[in-house]
Amino acid sequence: MKIVVLKFGGTSVGTIKKIKKIVKIIGDYRKKNYRVIVVSSAMSGVTNELIKKSKELSENFADTEYDVLVSTGEQIACSLIAGRLIHEGYESRSWLAWQIPIITKGLNKNSRISHINKNKVLRYLKIGGIPIITGFQGINNEERITTIGRGGSDASAIMLAKFFKAERCVIYTDVEGVYTTDPNKLNKAKKIKVISYEEMLEMASLGAKVMQPVSIQDARLNRVDIEVKSSFIKKSGTLITKKSNITNNKIITGISFTHNDSKVTLVGVKDKPGVAASIFKPLSKNLVNVDMVVQNISANGKETDLTFTIKTDDLLKTKKIIRNNQNINFRKLLFEKDVCKISVIGVGMISTPGVTFRMFQALANRNINIMVISTSEIKISVLINKKNTKKALMALHKEFKLDK
Repeated sequence: MKIVVLKFGGTSVGTIKKIKKIVKIIGDYRKKNYRVIVVSSAMSGVTNELIKKSKELSENFADTEYDVLVSTGEQIACSLIAGRLIHEGYESRSWLAWQIPIITKGLNKNSRISHINKNKVLRYLKIGGIPIITGFQGINNEERITTIGRGGSDASAIMLAKFFKAERCVIYTDVEGVYTTDPNKLNKAKKIKVISYEEMLEMASLGAKVMQPVSIQDARLNRVDIEVKSSFIKKSGTLITKKSNITNNKIITGISFTHNDSKVTLVGVKDKPGVAASIFKPLSKNLVNVDMVVQNISANGKETDLTFTIKTDDLLKTKKIIRNNQNINFRKLLFEKDVCKISVIGVGMISTPGVTFRMFQALANRNINIMVISTSEIKISVLINKKNTKKALMALHKEFKLDK
């Protein structure tokens, strides 16, 4: 049995007109003799509206009831899709995650899919049915509905593709695929035909919004190939797959950037063993995610300046935590909001010397100062002034020939 999993995002099912359009896409796969499993997100805006209602009722709305509430958005979308398919003459029905069931583990609002019972859905596929399955949710061992985080419908589709051994997993969204950088920021951005899990994971975690990092990680761990494509334009998309499937002569695959980072600097910290741990431990306990870190030791070895980046949303909390920290001594505390982290990503840099120099030189040629640097095997990130974001994107995009 040739199975395909099709996932439709909120913008793809956002209106009745759009639902009619995606039903035609589903029909096209049936005409190619695929057995189709459909996963749907809630209609765009519905989940946010439900969350707003919960906040109006309580600042501490129970997580268990939050999951019950927000999971209804997908139920509505799935029913509408199935209803239209029936109207078009297909055998179809909606399936709520608990009816299958899709079993999850972990905390409410952020659980993970651990098992999918295939029997009922397989029987339905064999008689020619098209199951429309609610994404983003499952059921735990206490038979309570759980959700798997924002963007979790992608993870639902990936895990269904794994358990049903689907030939294809296609994520339909409002963009044509993954681009070398944000096409809204740089009109020379090009669609990437094939990208590795590792590169996509870096791009997603560094600001690219096509897919959530956790979904990419699920795909990588379970070796599920994903095709990302538009539900509005009939064009090929981007294939996300393992490195060994890619023949690519480009050193750099893409450039990502962030909008909401802030830089924190502690000047004149007394340099002694354990001081860094004393700074970062209370931040960790308060769920402040620290990203780039750089330390400069004074000439006499007695003091250090410590700089790190955080999300701007955590800035006020970070200020309070550091100022109330009795375990550290420093002369001055500095903060800077108007910064941007820009990163070049590509598996090609593993075997290619000189990438760091080329990146730094391209920025220097445009008089762009680098504040902080961090690297990994397939990524180089630098912190720059936010006003230079577009100039840096243009320089790096040209330097690594991504517009070719």
